[in-house]
Amino acid sequence: MEQILNISNLSIGFVNKKQNSVIASHINLSIDEPKFIALIGRNGIGKSTLLRTIAKVQPYLSGEIHIFRKNINTLSNLEVSKKISLVLTEKIPPSNLTVFELIALGRQVYTNWIGTLHKKDYQKINDAITFTEIEHLKEKKIDELSDGEYQKVMIARAIAQDTPLIILDEPTAHLDLSNKAFIFKLLNRLVEEFNKTVIISSHELQLALQVVDDFWILSETDFTSINKQGVIENDLFNKLFSSKSIQFNKEDNTFRIK
Repeated sequence: MEQILNISNLSIGFVNKKQNSVIASHINLSIDEPKFIALIGRNGIGKSTLLRTIAKVQPYLSGEIHIFRKNINTLSNLEVSKKISLVLTEKIPPSNLTVFELIALGRQVYTNWIGTLHKKDYQKINDAITFTEIEHLKEKKIDELSDGEYQKVMIARAIAQDTPLIILDEPTAHLDLSNKAFIFKLLNRLVEEFNKTVIISSHELQLALQVVDDFWILSETDFTSINKQGVIENDLFNKLFSSKSIQFNKEDNTFRIK
C-alpha cells in the first residue's frame, strides 16, 4: 500500500515570542489508500489549524508529518502544492477575475514563470469545470457568484491543480441543503472515481455519515482516527457533542432533538 499521509506525535498551535500556545497534541494517524475523511469537533477546537498545518500553511510545534513518505519540512512549497491542494473558508480578495481565470490559477504549480497555459493545462481546467457542473459560470466575474457557486469554483480550482490529496475547510458552510448534498456527492466521486484522498472539516454529520470512510475526531483531550462503523458502535457522537438538546440514535444513524 502507498503511504499517502503519516503523522507522528504531532502538536499544533501557535508560536508566540514567550511560549508556544498548544491547541492539540499527540496526534497520530496514517492514510494508506484513497479515502474520504471528515474531521469533526466542537467549534474552536482547532480543526482549521490542523488542516492548515497538514498543508504546510502553518508550522507545527513538534512531531512529524510525512506526505508520500517524505518529511513535509524537506519539501518546497512548490513540491507540496503538487501533492496537496487546499480550499479554505476565507474568500479571496475582491478582483476582476473570471471563473475560468480563477480556476486556471490551479495550474500555476505546473506552468512557467509567466504562467503560460498549454494544451494539458486547458484540458485539466475544462475537465474540472465539467466535473463541478459550472460550465455556465465560466465567463462570470467571481464577485458576482453566490456562496454555492463560489464554493464549486474553488473546488474546481483544487481539482485543476490535480493533486492526490485535497483538503477542504468547512466546504459547505453557508450553503443551502441542496448545495451541501451536491458538494458531498462531488467529493465522494473524487475518491471513488479518481482515487483522490479528500479530507474535510465539517459539522454536517448527517451528510458525512452517508459518504465518508473515516472520521478524525478532535476534542479537548485527545485525537481519534476511526472508521465510520467504529464511530457508531462506540457512540462517539453522543460523547463528543453531549447535549440536553440533541442525541444521536444508533438504530437509524440520525440526530434527534430531545
